[in-house]
Amino acid sequence: MKHVIIGTAGHVDHGKTLLIKALTGIDTDRLAEEKKRGITIELGFAHLDWPDGTQAGIVDVPGHERFIKNMLAGAGGVDLAMLIVAADEGFMPQTVEHLNILTLLGIRDGLIVITKKDMVDAEWLEMVQEEVRERAKGSFLEGKPILAVSAYTGEGIAELKQALYTLVHAAAEKSVRVPFRLPVDRVFSVDGFGTVVTGTLIEGCMNEGDAAELVPSGSETRIRNLQVHGSTVHTAYAGQRVAVNLAGLKKTDVQRGDAVARPGSVRISRMLDVKLTNLRDSGRVITNDMQVHLYHGAAVMLAKVVLLDRDALEPGESAYAQLRMAEPIAAKNGDRFVIRFYSPLETIGGGVILDDAPVRHKRNVPAVIEALRIKEGGSAGDRVEQTLVELKTALPVAAQLAAKLGMEAEQLAAELGGLLGAGRIVEPLPGRYIASSALDEVAASCKTLLAGYHAKNPLHAGMKAAELRQKLFRAMDQTIADALLSELCREGVIRRAGERYALAEFEVRYTKRQNAIRDKLLKYYRGAGIEPITVEEVAASFPKNERADFKQVMDSVLSAGELVMLSPEICYHKEAYARACGAAKAHFAENETITLAQMRDSLGTSRKYALAILEYFDKTGITKKEGDFRRLNRGFPPAQA
Repeated sequence: MKHVIIGTAGHVDHGKTLLIKALTGIDTDRLAEEKKRGITIELGFAHLDWPDGTQAGIVDVPGHERFIKNMLAGAGGVDLAMLIVAADEGFMPQTVEHLNILTLLGIRDGLIVITKKDMVDAEWLEMVQEEVRERAKGSFLEGKPILAVSAYTGEGIAELKQALYTLVHAAAEKSVRVPFRLPVDRVFSVDGFGTVVTGTLIEGCMNEGDAAELVPSGSETRIRNLQVHGSTVHTAYAGQRVAVNLAGLKKTDVQRGDAVARPGSVRISRMLDVKLTNLRDSGRVITNDMQVHLYHGAAVMLAKVVLLDRDALEPGESAYAQLRMAEPIAAKNGDRFVIRFYSPLETIGGGVILDDAPVRHKRNVPAVIEALRIKEGGSAGDRVEQTLVELKTALPVAAQLAAKLGMEAEQLAAELGGLLGAGRIVEPLPGRYIASSALDEVAASCKTLLAGYHAKNPLHAGMKAAELRQKLFRAMDQTIADALLSELCREGVIRRAGERYALAEFEVRYTKRQNAIRDKLLKYYRGAGIEPITVEEVAASFPKNERADFKQVMDSVLSAGELVMLSPEICYHKEAYARACGAAKAHFAENETITLAQMRDSLGTSRKYALAILEYFDKTGITKKEGDFRRLNRGFPPAQA
């Protein structure tokens, strides 16, 4: 399931919190002071549900200038933005600043909501819409939907919810292959549980019982339990709002700005190499050695800007820089950040981290600038990853990659190790690799295939493995195909049930009548043992008005492996089939071949049933017929052994 966070942004008192309540029924104003003052001070959280089970988290961030740091704490894990503009006021100073912040944080999709529609006339509303359209030009919201609503009357809320649904489904899925990381934006204690932190899980997945590390302090802890949207879960995934109960830590051991991460997965540094952008409308020149406030995740700290190839960065310009912090920071390459002027506090720029633990650089050194250009535009690791992207599902070995890249084996081995550790590539078979993005494409195609199959066959346990391999991979070697499918199973995209595959979230759902038919069917075959009546006779035992349902249920339990169809006439319960397999295996333990008479005697049944069993063994490749004898071919599957 896709996990997406929607973040609100906009000027104070423009109706963000009331809008969220209209959408979700949840009041995100948690604090008494917020109720009293009518503005959001702290972060508020809600979740938006749709009838088909789709769900998205919503972060309600403060709009008042004094609480921008809280807005930044919430915006770090946002996938989609909902920029709020009140119809009676239009664009305001914090509207502009919030939009700039969202842009700097790399958010690329969203929409604009004009609230308080009921408070203005049609002409004024049209004028505000035009102003909003103009002010959005040049930002990621240019050309995005603009919807006018009233949270008081409910007008436009349904349309907004549908528009958000469309955006949520179009949003990119986050990878769960990287180590988990959760920036902490709230810390509190719960009686009987201890220290609890909340945040948006920005990478990976965390499981109940996992060892964890609090960074940058390095304190060791363990995930005692997890909650998502108020419900206890065993696993939380990137893109979810998560509450984490941490073992062995006091509330005073944790503060906003810390992060909970897999041990050893995040480096601690006091310096960052970055690509820094000065906002076009910042109105300030960023000068070398300027002191700024650095916002990263939920962390805020003082930093000095060292411009590496110039003395000043004018509004609208970008350059390479080194940020030197007054205290340790836990960051990763590719993370986004924002900087605000030292005093008065106002957003002036931001950018992306290129090196999360660099050495101290001298200024105006060409080699340093060139190294940063490579880090920004294409490192050795990037080149390895791109080659794997192009090779798609070929799963090349290291020697093939080295030859293609012209790279020495030792260097390639190091790059492969780094890419594996970062979750950028996967090793489905020992020494054979695929780009994570290529595997994501396989996952998307697989999900589409299985979703279509489930829609047509809602009572089947899943698609047969051979059919899925053929449709998904065509002429691919079966070993590689099975390895890729196994990888998708490990990642929780799909699951395997016997010789069938299904979407991880798929469940067979019977009607009341179908459930009764299923129970009767399984009860009969379990009791009939190795000598059941024919399938036709079983079908005839059901009333005529249940025959259509009988066929569907029969197909379903066969697909689930609860029954085994030996022939068009004879069907066995899985327990009876296991008994037959056990008798045959015991015989083969002492003999190289088996005859029809020997199979009959081993089971103590008639020739009719013994023949059906042996012919099914032949058909499935367990045995091979040679005249009047049969020999073991590939043998019995483990589950039947």
